[in-house]
Amino acid sequence: MCGIVAIAHLDGAPVDRAVVRRMTGALAHRGPDGQDEWVEGAIGLGHRRLAIFDVSPKGAQPMVSASGRHVVTFNGALYDYVERRQEMRAMGVGFRGTSDTEVLVNAFELQGAAAVESFNGMFAFAVIDRSGRKLHLFRDRYGVKPLYIWRDARRVIAASEVRAILAHPAVPKRPNFGAIREYLTFQNLVRPVSFFAGIYLVPPAAHIEIDLATGHVDQHIWWDYDFTQPDDRMSFADASMETRQRLGVAVTRQTAADVPVGTYLSGGLDSGAITALAAASLPRLATFTVGFDMSGVSGVEANFDERRAAEQMAALMKARHYETVISARDIEEVVPKMVHHLEDPRLGMSYPNYYVAELASKFVKVVLSGAGGDELFGGYPWRYYRVFRSVGREEFLASYFEFWQRLITQGDQARAMTPLLAEGSRDDADPYDIFTSVFKTNDRLRYATPEDQIAASLYFEARTFLHGLLVMQDRIAMAHGLEERVPFLDNDLVDFAMRVPVRHKLANLGDMKRLDENAYAKLRLRFLDADDGKNVLRRSLRDILPPEILGRKKQGFSSPDAAWYRGDAIDYVKSRLIEGGSGPLGALIEPRYVRGILDEHVSGAKNHRLLIWSFLCLSYWVEEFFPEMNSKRAA
Repeated sequence: MCGIVAIAHLDGAPVDRAVVRRMTGALAHRGPDGQDEWVEGAIGLGHRRLAIFDVSPKGAQPMVSASGRHVVTFNGALYDYVERRQEMRAMGVGFRGTSDTEVLVNAFELQGAAAVESFNGMFAFAVIDRSGRKLHLFRDRYGVKPLYIWRDARRVIAASEVRAILAHPAVPKRPNFGAIREYLTFQNLVRPVSFFAGIYLVPPAAHIEIDLATGHVDQHIWWDYDFTQPDDRMSFADASMETRQRLGVAVTRQTAADVPVGTYLSGGLDSGAITALAAASLPRLATFTVGFDMSGVSGVEANFDERRAAEQMAALMKARHYETVISARDIEEVVPKMVHHLEDPRLGMSYPNYYVAELASKFVKVVLSGAGGDELFGGYPWRYYRVFRSVGREEFLASYFEFWQRLITQGDQARAMTPLLAEGSRDDADPYDIFTSVFKTNDRLRYATPEDQIAASLYFEARTFLHGLLVMQDRIAMAHGLEERVPFLDNDLVDFAMRVPVRHKLANLGDMKRLDENAYAKLRLRFLDADDGKNVLRRSLRDILPPEILGRKKQGFSSPDAAWYRGDAIDYVKSRLIEGGSGPLGALIEPRYVRGILDEHVSGAKNHRLLIWSFLCLSYWVEEFFPEMNSKRAA
């Protein structure tokens, strides 16, 4: 886990080492263990190191291959690097050290770009072919590790974070209003864009090749999710047994490190499974959870504090357990820090992630997360059943789009947006077109049966919601110099999970399919309340998790913000968003609209916790990155 920088001058002009150093320095938080640059003529690489494998100088980067032909700067981890190194040694390849980076650069030397397709790990890296005069950029299958890119007619610049690209003197800093509108629709960025005009997020599983001789830039996607080819001969018992076996192998792989390793531990199924499996091979495993001050909290949110369940599991697994507790008063302190590190706000209330990462970083350098279990094994049935039995593709897309407008609906945006945001985003793609474009990337998707529709839902959520979660988690962990790994996104486990039939993932699918179609409207609430997901995963873990965890209702990793925004945090929210003028948010959102949202939330008429959080993030984003936008609004 590190920070990387790459520059290629297409006109042959020499790269300035001082510029590479300044860009790399902007990523210091991602790699507190070292910094170096490699520059040769029109190309340059930079690296900030968080030493995990081979912490000696032999693991430092940028790293030159044994032949001298290739140079790499690499962020991430290859989980099967030990086996690969053994295979290469048998082929006569020599190694100076024991890092996974050296395995990566030698694999590229042996196989070229094709090597990446068999890498089992999380990664974003740049590799220079000195003799072929090419720069290659890669991102892992799922997008666990970020990589941004900017280009003009003279140069291509890439880095782990936007801030490093903006540190280059040739890169202008301008807002991307279309991306902001996209976020205000989905509370996520569905496309590979950023909040900064001209700076794009390299898509997951992308290979970008820059030919320095011709200036040609080519991109292709070398892998994609596919839930459309289930093995219908697979029994439930066999699916459960193999899920357990593959998850165990994945956790074992990802606990490998030359530094201390821990796990996040909530009261849920996914983190509990990973912790139980990791504890089997790591005695006195360190576990971390975050709890909430629940005074004044009632209703559904009263169950959001998972400390007791986490403590029980930690005791069962004989782990060294650590906790931190946050309250409504902590929001004011953490939101500007969050926005600073995220650069592109994504998803919901992610500040619990910030605090638990801060806690974990005091004890370990690597932590395992449960992300991915829901998306692979059908953890959100109330979403899938919402569009259950749609008649064909168009009805499915329309119904699903209605659900995924998580913040401001398309019909309400004209009333909400200021002229600056409305005019700035006018020529960008329509939100519905952005949404449906995801489904167009996979020509195997079908919509004729319930299984088809759920497969399409799983595809969309893995490509968008999960990707946004991974980007957020990377940025939050790296803000504290912490490497976060995701065992559910082990290649072998993912490949198997995609072949598990939907009927094994959703326990009540058969009953749902037998419901009278004419009674669909009456039964809609039953669909929305469904909580029968991850059935095969639950069954596979019966021997390692207690029954109360296996049968626990899904609630996600959430804080009681709805109550806090009506109680202890409301004065802060009002002072930030509406009092004393409209503040920075007024550059993007009409103050009258914001007041209406707060009035509805405080009165209890509607729960606007997601939108209030997003307004807070946007206000700090404007303040930090584009304070001049607010002055224009005032003028």
